[in-house]
Order: sequence, then structure tokens, then C-alpha cells
Amino acid sequence: MQRARDQRSKSSRPTTIHGFAQSGDLNAFHKMLNDNPSLLNERNPVMAQTPLHVSAGYNNIEIVKLLLGFQGPEKVELEAKNMYGETPLHMAAKNGCNEAAKLLLSHGALVEARANNGMTPLHLAVWHSIRVEDYSTVKTLLEHNADCSVKDNEGMTPLNHLSQGPGNEKLRELLHKHLEEQRRRKALEACGETKAKMDELENELSKIVGLHELKVQLRKWAKGMLLDERRQALGLKVGARRPPHIAFLGNPGTGKTMIARVLGKLLHMVGILPTDKVTEVQRTDLVGEFVGHTGPKTRRKIQEAEGGILFVDEAYRLIPMQKADDKDYGLEALEEIMSVMDSGKIVVIFAGYSEPMKRVISSNEGFCRRVTKYFHFNDFSIEDLATILHLKMTYQAEGSLLFGFKLHPSCSVETVAALIKRETTEKQRKEMNGGLLDPMLVNARENLDFRLSFDCVDAEELLTITLEDLEAGLRLLSQ
Repeated sequence: MQRARDQRSKSSRPTTIHGFAQSGDLNAFHKMLNDNPSLLNERNPVMAQTPLHVSAGYNNIEIVKLLLGFQGPEKVELEAKNMYGETPLHMAAKNGCNEAAKLLLSHGALVEARANNGMTPLHLAVWHSIRVEDYSTVKTLLEHNADCSVKDNEGMTPLNHLSQGPGNEKLRELLHKHLEEQRRRKALEACGETKAKMDELENELSKIVGLHELKVQLRKWAKGMLLDERRQALGLKVGARRPPHIAFLGNPGTGKTMIARVLGKLLHMVGILPTDKVTEVQRTDLVGEFVGHTGPKTRRKIQEAEGGILFVDEAYRLIPMQKADDKDYGLEALEEIMSVMDSGKIVVIFAGYSEPMKRVISSNEGFCRRVTKYFHFNDFSIEDLATILHLKMTYQAEGSLLFGFKLHPSCSVETVAALIKRETTEKQRKEMNGGLLDPMLVNARENLDFRLSFDCVDAEELLTITLEDLEAGLRLLSQ
């Protein structure tokens, strides 16, 4: 009988790395691991738990320390997941193993790790606290800024789970206190981010000449979206904003396409659009030549623009002044665009001359309901053109023809304005507006190259466009 008892005692002793991790037999665990370091992250049958899972779940601190500091060919997997997607920190939390939780967190364990059911260690620590009225592990997780508002796959926060249990007023008070602190902290962080985004917005707007009304509207959109971010950071629920559809009205060269690109960047920055892409199309990109071609052609472009801006340039060409025959499909393309404007997946900008655009506005009864913002792009004054030229030279993109070049100090806004007035006609300025500046600058650089000697080694001179070069560039353009 004694022999039988001894036999049962021997058979109940752990013989695996996971068994020693559970029993807390440090010496046996250490010896087995030293003899076979590959057992460091060994998974046990069924549960697929590592020794760190097991030792953390049984609060065997010395073994947890040994695993976290083990010097071998491998490092312990701090975020290893068992069959339920739980990490060692989950195991410590669900069993109220506070000391093990502290050790894991001090070594960088993710406090917001998610199990397969979406629960974080805080969810599980709250469940444990409900059963045993021990809040120590909850406090430890909160000290490491565990999120009290995070939801599991059923939409439940740790507080929601707490409400299912009786009593536990102290725990409820503890969680509420930390939830409010986290909301305040998020609101302060959002405030700093908001200021940075508004500064970025103002920086972009400073590069735009004129268009006061459009700038005011951009500020309104940006401020509204950024305030919504702060509302959400405070846990407030607000309705989602719908993207605005816009009409840009004005002559060529007044900056409509450039502003559309800037607008895409800004609307993405403040969260109205998921991307900053601007897909530029004209009639030929949308309208087919035969029955049945226009719809698919237009839908492809709409799909390409999804998540950003669809910029329809010279939109009035979709509705010809006089139909040459009955085979014009521009109205079909317009109706295809109209059909997706309520989806919230795209922002559409229609651009063109003010007078012809009236045909588009009146061609579809839903146009005015969907396009709610109209911006008029006035012709640029001579001073505006001179200012834009300076901005172009200041913000040349890498890869552009004029990247690295600069204007001579004599090329002030005033002297450039006087030059433009002297060398161009009013008719020319009205027809081209800002469109005369790029060819003018390209011609100016060519003139710089032409007048420089191959013997020139002065870096400043090699990169400096003078008033003489600008004048030559304008004269060549006029010719």
C-alpha cells in the first residue's frame, strides 16, 4: 500500500516545462530550460500556452522573472497568444496575478492587447475583481494607462461588464475616475494636434493669392472637423459630416485646378476625405462616342476618384450650347456623376467659365441640391500675378524645371508687377491670368542659360534669375 501511495505521488509530480511553470518549481524549471533552451516558447497541447502564459497565470513570479531575463538563442515571446488569443498579460489579469502583471508591464507588455473576443487585460481584470473584490490588478493596469473606454467584440467596455455584477461601488468609482482623466488627457492631446493642423492649414492658405471667400469656407470646414475630433475625444457622440460638393466659376488661369489640389490635401488633413487624391477629368474622359459607352466610362473615373475629389474641368462642355445631333451623351455622364454624389464616398468639383456653367446648373434639377457651394475665381490683378510669381519661385517642387533657382533681389513684387503691366496687354492678361507665369519663368531660365558664359563658376549667378531674364521671358511669350 505504501508503495502504491509513493507511486501515485511520483506520477503527480510535473515532468514538463509547463508543469514546472504551474507548480512554481524554480530549480526544476531552470534546469530543464538550461538543458533545452528551445522550450522557452514551447506551446502546450490544446491551450497552446507558453511557459510565460502559465507562470503569469499562476503568479509564479520567480519563473516569470527567469523567462523575461533569459539569456539564450531566443527571446521570450512577450505577446505570444494562446488558443483564445490571450497574451501572458491577459492570463495574469484574468487570475488577479498582480505581481506578474507588474513584471510583464515593466518589460513592455502591451496593455491594450486584444484577445479573439476583443477583450483587453483590463476587461479580464474587471471580471476577476467582480468575483473576488480584489482591485489590485485593475489599479496596476490603470496606472499603465489602460483604456477604460475600449470595447470588446460585443461592444462592451470594462465598465459595461462591471454593471452586470452586484455592488462593487469602489471598483465602479475607480474606473469612472480614470475614464474621466483619460478623456481630459485625450482632449488636451487633441487640442495640441488641432493647433498643429490649423497651423498647417494657414500655411497652405498663405500660398493662395486672393480667394478670400474660399479661404473663409476652408477655415470653417477645418475648424468644424477638428472640433468634432475634440468632441469625440471627450466621449461625445456627434453626427458625421457630409463632404461638400462645389462649383468653381471663372476664367482659365485663375487657379481652379491648383485650388482643387490644395483642397484635396486640406479636406484629407482635417478628416473629411480618407485620401488627398484629386482625379482631374474633362468631357473626353467621361463621354463615349456610341450608345452604351458613356456610362461605364464615367463610372470607371468615379471609381478611380473614390475617397478623394473628382475635378470636372470645363464641365459646361458636358452640356453643349446647341446639339449637332441626338447622339451627344454629355448629359448621361453628368447624371452618372449626380447618382453617386449622395453616397459620401466622393467630393465633386465642377469647374468652368461662369456664363456657360449656367447650362450645367440648369440641366439637372438635382444639381443645386447637391452642389451647395459656389466660388467665383476673379481675374488676377497685375499685383496678384507678381505675388504668385514670387510664391512659385519660393515653393518650387523638387523635380520641377525651376527647382533650385531664385529671383534676384531687384525682382521685387513691385518691379515684377510694373514689368508685367509694361510687357503684356489687358486682353492677354485676361485670357491667360496665372497661365502666363509658368511659360514666362521657363523662358526666363532659358534666357539665363543663353546669356551665361561657360566660364561662369559663381554658384549664385548660375542660379539667379534677373529682371532682365523675366523681361526677355515675357517678350518671347508675347511674340
